[in-house]
Amino acid sequence: MDYLPITEQLLDLLQTRGVTTRKDAMGGGGGGFCCIKDRKVFFLDTDASPFEVAVSCARAVHRTIGDLESIYLLPIVRDFIDKYGPTE
Repeated sequence: MDYLPITEQLLDLLQTRGVTTRKDAMGGGGGGFCCIKDRKVFFLDTDASPFEVAVSCARAVHRTIGDLESIYLLPIVRDFIDKYGPTE
Protein backbone atom coordinates (compact mmCIF):
# COMPACT_ATOMS: atom_id res chain seq x y z
CA MET A 1 0.00 0.00 0.00
CA ASP A 2 1.17 3.52 -0.78
CA TYR A 3 1.05 5.53 2.47
CA LEU A 4 2.34 8.79 0.98
CA PRO A 5 -1.10 10.19 -0.02
CA ILE A 6 -2.45 9.38 3.45
CA THR A 7 0.54 11.02 5.11
CA GLU A 8 0.25 14.12 2.91
CA GLN A 9 -3.42 14.64 3.78
CA LEU A 10 -2.73 14.11 7.48
CA LEU A 11 0.17 16.59 7.42
CA ASP A 12 -2.01 19.14 5.61
CA LEU A 13 -4.69 18.67 8.24
CA LEU A 14 -2.18 19.21 11.05
CA GLN A 15 -0.83 22.32 9.34
CA THR A 16 -4.31 23.85 9.00
CA ARG A 17 -4.71 23.35 12.75
CA GLY A 18 -1.56 25.33 13.54
CA VAL A 19 0.81 22.42 14.05
CA THR A 20 4.38 23.04 12.90
CA THR A 21 6.07 20.10 11.17
CA ARG A 22 9.79 19.42 11.53
CA LYS A 23 11.45 16.78 9.38
CA ASP A 24 14.52 15.26 10.97
CA ALA A 25 16.42 11.98 10.93
CA MET A 26 15.60 10.32 14.26
CA GLY A 27 16.63 6.73 13.76
CA GLY A 28 13.42 5.23 12.45
CA GLY A 29 10.90 5.61 15.27
CA GLY A 30 8.36 7.47 13.16
CA GLY A 31 8.43 10.78 15.04
CA GLY A 32 5.62 12.20 17.12
CA PHE A 33 3.61 15.13 18.41
CA CYS A 34 4.46 17.41 21.32
CA CYS A 35 3.89 20.90 22.71
CA ILE A 36 6.88 23.17 23.22
CA LYS A 37 6.20 26.48 24.97
CA ASP A 38 2.54 26.46 23.87
CA ARG A 39 3.50 25.60 20.27
CA LYS A 40 2.25 22.39 18.73
CA VAL A 41 5.02 20.55 16.87
CA PHE A 42 4.96 17.31 14.91
CA PHE A 43 8.35 15.67 14.38
CA LEU A 44 8.49 13.57 11.22
CA ASP A 45 11.26 10.98 11.32
CA THR A 46 12.82 10.85 7.85
CA ASP A 47 14.49 7.53 8.79
CA ALA A 48 11.14 5.82 9.49
CA SER A 49 9.21 3.67 7.04
CA PRO A 50 6.29 5.29 5.19
CA PHE A 51 3.88 3.22 7.31
CA GLU A 52 5.46 4.37 10.60
CA VAL A 53 5.28 8.00 9.50
CA ALA A 54 1.62 7.63 8.51
CA VAL A 55 0.80 6.05 11.89
CA SER A 56 2.57 8.88 13.75
CA CYS A 57 0.61 11.42 11.71
CA ALA A 58 -2.68 9.63 12.42
CA ARG A 59 -1.93 9.66 16.17
CA ALA A 60 -1.11 13.37 16.06
CA VAL A 61 -4.34 14.14 14.19
CA HIS A 62 -6.36 12.02 16.61
CA ARG A 63 -4.76 13.82 19.55
CA THR A 64 -5.06 17.39 18.26
CA ILE A 65 -8.41 17.41 16.49
CA GLY A 66 -11.41 16.64 18.62
CA ASP A 67 -14.23 16.38 16.11
CA LEU A 68 -13.14 14.67 12.91
CA GLU A 69 -16.74 14.13 11.85
CA SER A 70 -17.08 17.77 10.80
CA ILE A 71 -14.04 17.56 8.50
CA TYR A 72 -14.12 16.01 5.04
CA LEU A 73 -11.50 13.31 4.69
CA LEU A 74 -11.05 10.70 2.03
CA PRO A 75 -12.57 7.44 3.29
CA ILE A 76 -9.18 5.69 3.23
CA VAL A 77 -7.68 8.47 5.39
CA ARG A 78 -10.59 8.41 7.85
CA ASP A 79 -10.32 4.61 8.13
CA PHE A 80 -6.57 4.89 8.71
CA ILE A 81 -7.08 7.41 11.54
CA ASP A 82 -9.78 5.23 13.09
CA LYS A 83 -7.52 2.18 12.97
CA TYR A 84 -4.14 3.67 13.95
CA GLY A 85 -4.90 7.04 15.58
CA PRO A 86 -5.99 5.96 19.05
CA THR A 87 -3.01 5.02 21.22
CA GLU A 88 -4.98 3.19 23.89
